[in-house]
Amino acid sequence: MKLVVQIPCLNEEQTLASVLQDIPKKIDGIDEIVVVIIDDGSTDNTVKIAREHGVKDFVLHRTNMGLARSFRDGMDKALELGADILVNTDGDNQYPSEKITDLVQPIIKGKAEIVVADRQTAKIAHFSPLKKILQRFGSWVVNKAAGTDLPDAASGFRAYSRESLYRLNIITRFSYCMETIIQAGNKRLAITSIPITTNKKTRESRLFSSMWQHVFESGTAITRAYLMYKPYTIFLTSGVILLILGLVPFLRYLYFLSINSHGQHLQSLIVGMILVSASFLSFALAIIADIIRTNRILTEESIEQQKRTRFGG
Repeated sequence: MKLVVQIPCLNEEQTLASVLQDIPKKIDGIDEIVVVIIDDGSTDNTVKIAREHGVKDFVLHRTNMGLARSFRDGMDKALELGADILVNTDGDNQYPSEKITDLVQPIIKGKAEIVVADRQTAKIAHFSPLKKILQRFGSWVVNKAAGTDLPDAASGFRAYSRESLYRLNIITRFSYCMETIIQAGNKRLAITSIPITTNKKTRESRLFSSMWQHVFESGTAITRAYLMYKPYTIFLTSGVILLILGLVPFLRYLYFLSINSHGQHLQSLIVGMILVSASFLSFALAIIADIIRTNRILTEESIEQQKRTRFGG
């Protein structure tokens, strides 16, 4: 069994050596461990340091293309190298590389396809109380959308089986973390988590400039991923709500008409017609969205078969 450990990097010359030194050299059940550096347009000595520490496999981006693209290119590289398990960690040494041994165990034992490390964010000292609350809320939203039960959905320290790599498709440009969980949950891939303790903070995140940008981008990614798999839920729910709200003005008009109230109360009819028309539009969109969802599923199955043909399996 072959394990590929991929490390997306952007100017990580200060911390990369520590990450590489702590990666296990031997794991029971694993025959070969390969490290891949995804250099996302670094302008420092990141690649040089990686080579000095024996890394031979690289994915090189001449310009910064973002974390999601780096992860997607790393997936393809891992499959190309014949990986049975892919572990993703960060170049800033946030995650304890020695825990890779524990991270891959559920996959080795056949109990999971994806394993997400739980950073136990409530215990992280440099996380503000607001950030801890937002982390818990974000994980709750993702779990509701995916039908999973993960305590730390935003964690990037993860292990993926080869089978899961065939079935996952990265679309977002911001971060793959939320999207892959929602995809995996809706595709009924077995997902579990293990608790870890993170290392001391070495730098600020380069993924986002502020916490609120992270909230906005993550919310957008979650909404888009959810709409991909359950669009009819959104449109049917909104259609029912609009229909109920639309009936209220009609009932109001009929009430005043029954008591021979003066005035025609045409405004009630107008508002009711607008709301009912909007509800019918939502129902129509639900049908169209479900047809699109079906076509997307067929497309994803075709992409999966192409991956299996290209990479074997």
